This record gives sequence, C-alpha cells and structure tokens, in this order.
Amino acid sequence: MAKPTLRVLAVLELLQSHGQLSGAELARRVEVDPRTLRRYIAMLEEMGIPITTEQGRHGGYRLVPGYKLPPMMFTDEEAQALSLGLIAARGLGLSDAAPAIESVQAKLDRVLPGAPKRALAAMRESVALQVGDARVNADARLLRVLGETAQSRRTASLRYRAADGTLTSREFDVYGLVFRAGRWYVVGHCHLRKGLRTLRLDRVAHGEPTDRPFERPEGFDAGEYLSRALATLPRATVVEVLLRTDLATAKRETFHTLGAIEAHPDGVLLRGSFDEAHWYARELMRLPFEFEVREPAHLADTVAELAWGLVQRHGRRR
Repeated sequence: MAKPTLRVLAVLELLQSHGQLSGAELARRVEVDPRTLRRYIAMLEEMGIPITTEQGRHGGYRLVPGYKLPPMMFTDEEAQALSLGLIAARGLGLSDAAPAIESVQAKLDRVLPGAPKRALAAMRESVALQVGDARVNADARLLRVLGETAQSRRTASLRYRAADGTLTSREFDVYGLVFRAGRWYVVGHCHLRKGLRTLRLDRVAHGEPTDRPFERPEGFDAGEYLSRALATLPRATVVEVLLRTDLATAKRETFHTLGAIEAHPDGVLLRGSFDEAHWYARELMRLPFEFEVREPAHLADTVAELAWGLVQRHGRRR
C-alpha cells in the first residue's frame, strides 16, 4: 500500500485513539507538513468520516462525538505484523495463552478480505520464529498485572519462591519485564533487599498492585540490566579473554552469558566467570573471530584440548 494511504489511515487511528489533536501534533506524528495534513483531512472527509475543526490556541481536529470506527480496520502490512506477532507469542511460554492466540487469529481471518487472508494462512503454515523455546511456563495473568504496575508506576506486592523453596513477601517496583533464554524475568527495585533485583517470573507465586507510587529511573533499560546481571553472576572462576575484533562486532556476536565486554587497545576485553570450564570453552569456540584466553590458564588448556580433538576427528587426511 502506498505511503500516503498509510498515513491517511494513521491520522484516522490517531483521532480515534486520542479524541482531539492539534494540527501541528498530527503532522509531527505522521511526519508530514501542515499543508499535506490538511489534504489528508479532506480525503477522510470525502470518505465520509465526520471530522470537526476547532480554531484557537487549544483547537485542533477531532472526530464527531459518538462516531466509532468499525471494530478492526487493518492494512495488509498491519495484518501481517499482527499475524507474525501471534506466531511469536506461541513461543513465549505463557500459560493459557493458546486459546487467546487462536481467538485473535480467528478474528483476523473473519474481518480480512480474501487475498490477505490467504497470504496470512500461508504465512502461518510456512513461517517459524525462533524466539527461544520456553524453558518454563509463565502465568499470563501475572504478566499482565506486573506490566500494568510498571506502566502505572504503582508498587507491586509479591510472594516470591526462592530456589530452595523459601517463600518471602516483598514490595517490588517493576521497571520492566524481559523474556530471555526461555524465561520471563521481572526487573526493578526490591524493597526487601533495598536495591535493584531481577526475579524469575515463574517463581513469583502471587502478585497484585498497591496504591503506592514509585519513580522509575530516567532511561532505565530493563533488557540491558538483565544481560549485565546474568553476565556478572558470581561463579567459581574469574575469566579474562581478549577478543580480536572491534567493540561493535563483539556486542553483536558475543553471548551475554560469557560476561561483560569493554574496549581495549588490542581489541575487546571480555571479563566473566564460570563454574564449568568445558562449557565456557565451547561457548568461546562458537565466536566468529579469534580470541586469546588470558586467564585462567586451565581454560586456555581446555580450549586447546577441544580444538585438538576436532583436528584429530576432522583434520585433512593425507
């Protein structure tokens, strides 16, 4: 679909969602100049959409009060995005989510015209999205509750089960929820531990919102914090590896479970830790660039042992 048509529909959706918006704000959101916006408004009016214009400082465009759009109006691109999202949702380990996913897909099938419907049916049969197989199921209702507390900036009251089975009650300011490596995590400020913490959602036995507000740190990135927290978990042996690449490539290709990376005059320095040398050595050998194990010495020996084993099994025969 041509971009002007998409933008006309975007104007309609914005007016439906926000009630009244100024011309300047509408133009900014759909990335057009005011003159083009006025043309889009005229196009909507020609389609029979009742739009009123209010002049003055607090004026703007709005739909006639009481007018409602049909329940679902999707472009082909929007319908495709929704369908891909539903395919991905099947791999997120949410308990009781399957019926809701199928229901949404059925509604899409019902309202879409023939050609897009056939295209989406073909997509469902042929597209597989590897979002990371869920290792444990997560409570879909609990995910919604904690998501709402994060959005409304209201502290959540949790019952949390530790790895040894011990249950604790704690107040928790939810900064974000992250799906990573087959598990859902809750990131935020724990009042019980008096600091930033990461909790596994499958260990949250109960959660409900409170009326107590909290302030989320400006610019806080829950995904980045989780990656750093998992990479710096205390383990038995400390690692230092020099990666023979640039920082941008290292960020893209290095697995967060290996540790934290930083720029170095000779490449990129990887600092981490491990409990099991063979696992860490195998992960290093998956990297697409050269590396040098600086410490510990027995990790370098393990890498050499694994590499020699590959040479013996797969080396060129003379």
